[in-house]
Amino acid sequence: MNQTDTIVALATARGRAALAIVRLSGPEAVRIVASRFSNAGLAEASSHTAHFGYVLDEEGTRLDQVVVTLFRAPKSATGEDIVEVTCHGGDLAPQLVLKSLLEAGAKLAEPGEFTQRAFLNGKLDLTQAEAVADLIHAQSGLAHRVSMRHLDGRVAESVEAIRTSLIQTTALIELELDFVEEDVEFADRSQLEQLLAEAETLLTELLDSYRLGALVRDGVRVVIGGRPNAGKSTLLNALVERDRAIVSEIPGTTRDEVEAEKEIGGLLFRFVDTAGLRDTVDQLEAEGVRRTHRAIHHADVLLYIFDTTVGLSREEATFLDELATDRPDFPVLRVANKTDLRPADDKKALALSAKKAISDPQLLDALREALSATVASNLTSSEGSTIVVNQRHYRHLAAAREAVHRAQQAMQSNAGGETLALDLRAALHELGAITGAITNEDVLDAIFSQFCIGK
Repeated sequence: MNQTDTIVALATARGRAALAIVRLSGPEAVRIVASRFSNAGLAEASSHTAHFGYVLDEEGTRLDQVVVTLFRAPKSATGEDIVEVTCHGGDLAPQLVLKSLLEAGAKLAEPGEFTQRAFLNGKLDLTQAEAVADLIHAQSGLAHRVSMRHLDGRVAESVEAIRTSLIQTTALIELELDFVEEDVEFADRSQLEQLLAEAETLLTELLDSYRLGALVRDGVRVVIGGRPNAGKSTLLNALVERDRAIVSEIPGTTRDEVEAEKEIGGLLFRFVDTAGLRDTVDQLEAEGVRRTHRAIHHADVLLYIFDTTVGLSREEATFLDELATDRPDFPVLRVANKTDLRPADDKKALALSAKKAISDPQLLDALREALSATVASNLTSSEGSTIVVNQRHYRHLAAAREAVHRAQQAMQSNAGGETLALDLRAALHELGAITGAITNEDVLDAIFSQFCIGK
């Protein structure tokens, strides 16, 4: 990336819309737009002002009626001069405006280049820059709120609190190495032990939040399993409040996975309707059953539904018992369906009528609450804390905790200051890599290449 270039891109989605925004950033942003703007005086205009006029082509022909907004450096999102040209939406007008500005000397922006410039100019740290992408791709209310907290600097605050506490002590340990012959200690060993213990606790809390963070980011995969005709497809349709799966009294109708999404309690749930679990000689149905077992293996939650008029068979009970033994932490919710025909005998199961819930979604409130509870015992309290959603952050946090743990072991074994300083430096490096205090060009390119053009 060459920051001497002035970049331009369409900052809004293509397609039919009332308005579109063409955005420029760089040292020549104001001059380039002024050269293609109908009103004189734009080049000398003050920051944070809006100007009405027309964008012109090279020959002076009017292309569109626009509003031009100026944000002069350093008081702009990127820290550079920014000009935003608000034109009419659609496929043609924004492209004509963009083409004219490119011909006037602007360079088409790379993916994420605006945000990358904001990072390089100190407007955002790396976690905030990544939060921009997370915010754009948020698919649920909770994902949006978590991204907003990260954009406000919540992750950076948590990481920097740990890093700052280690920096001074590391400096004292390294100072001791300069006076090794005098055999002096500048760092209080008991205080350092407490500091490392606190750092390990905080790092563990952040790492433990990643399970919820991954579900916030990707959604909760819920497989609906059970025997044929138990009501799996009807339950899927009731949960997502639309006809997504085919419902039939013929056993084995569902042979491949059918997915649908619904936000519940701020989280995105991805429901998967599967083939009925039973022994069969039909090759296609048997393949569907194999896929059901595979889907259950990769699920975050299993909704196991059974017909109350038939009851839970011994084979089903054995399957669920074995599943509980093999995967004791895997959430399984038993659902007793068709209670409109017969009351449920299984007191451990959630009793409902999926058929009635199609017309009355409130009948599934208890099931929705149970689903939310399987993901996080208290989502409300989790929202008040820092939740790690980024896999890159997780890797660096794990490496930092390992380095802190090595430093603790070095102290317990009375290892020399060189070893202790090396481990502390490793921890500081990993924490600095999260916020961008320590980074390299390859890492930045990898991160910002995932952004959309214009952001």
